Amino acid sequence: MPTLVIVAFVGLLGQLVDGSLGMAFGVTATTFLVALTTLSPAAISATIHLAEIGTSAVSGASHWRFGNVDWKVVRRIGIPGAIGAFIGATVLSNLSTEVAKPLMSTILLLLGLYVLLRFTFRGIDTKNLGKPLKSRFLAPLGLFGGFVDATGGGGWGPVGTPALLASGRMEPRKVVGTIDTSEFLIALAASLGFLANLGGEGVNFAYAGAILLGGVIAAPFAAWLVRHFPPRLLGASVGGLIILTNARTLVGKSGLALDPGTQRVVYILIVAGWIAAFAYSFVQYRRDAVLESADSISDLAARNAAATEDPKEPVPA
Repeated sequence: MPTLVIVAFVGLLGQLVDGSLGMAFGVTATTFLVALTTLSPAAISATIHLAEIGTSAVSGASHWRFGNVDWKVVRRIGIPGAIGAFIGATVLSNLSTEVAKPLMSTILLLLGLYVLLRFTFRGIDTKNLGKPLKSRFLAPLGLFGGFVDATGGGGWGPVGTPALLASGRMEPRKVVGTIDTSEFLIALAASLGFLANLGGEGVNFAYAGAILLGGVIAAPFAAWLVRHFPPRLLGASVGGLIILTNARTLVGKSGLALDPGTQRVVYILIVAGWIAAFAYSFVQYRRDAVLESADSISDLAARNAAATEDPKEPVPA
C-alpha cells in the first residue's frame, strides 16, 4: 500500500508537470518507476502508457475547456505519432532487460538534459505566430516523437513541445494543450503495441491505476497552471530531477558500475549544475518580468500621449 501511494503521487507530479509544460509525464513517471521497482523496461513503459490513456484524455478535456487545443494539429501530428509509438513498443518489447534498462535510462537522461537546457536558456519565438504548420513538418515530427516515447517510457512532449514552440506559429498555451491532447493517441497505440507483444506479462495494472488516479487529480489544475506558472522555473526543476535520478542507474550496477566514490562525485556535479541552472532561470525570469512590465508602462504612456496630442472632436449637442 505505501508503494501504491508513492506511485499515485508520481502520477500526480508527472501530470502536474506535463499539463504545465506540455512534456515530461512519461519521463517523470518512468524515471521513478525504474528507481522504485524491479519491473522490466518494457513492462514499465507499458504500465505508464496504460495510465496515460486516462490521464491524457482528462488532460485533453481540461485543455479544451480552457481553449488550449488546436484540433487540426492534433490530428496531423497525433496519427503519425501513434504509428511511431506502436513501432517503438514492438522494438522495446523484443529487447533483453540487460540492454533495455540502460538504454531507457540513457534516453531519459538525455531528455531530462534537453528539458533542463531548453527551459533554462531559451525563450519563445513568436514572430511567426498564427502562420499554418505544414504536414511535411508535423508528420515526421510525430513519427519520431511517438517512437522515442514508447522506447524511452516518455518523450512525446520533450520532442513535440519544443519543436512547436520553436516554430513560433502557435501560442505557448496552445502548444502545451495540443501536445497533451494528441498524447492520447500515442498512449493508446503504444499500449496496444505492448499488449500485442507482451500479452500483459509483467505489466503492473495496480501501478497503472495508481498513476492514473494521481494524474486525473492533477490534470484540471495543470491546465489552469499553464497560464500562470513560469515555464522556465518548472522546466529547470524537473529537468534536473530527471537527470539526477537516471544518472543513478547509469553509474550503478546496471550501467557503468562506477565505484561509490566516483558515483558521489558525479552526483555532486549534477546537483551543482542543477542548482546553477535553476538560479540562472530565476534571474532570467525576474529580468523578463521587469522588461515586460517596463514595455507595458511604455505602451500605456505612448497611448496616453497620442490621445492628448490628438483629442477626438467633441460631439455636437
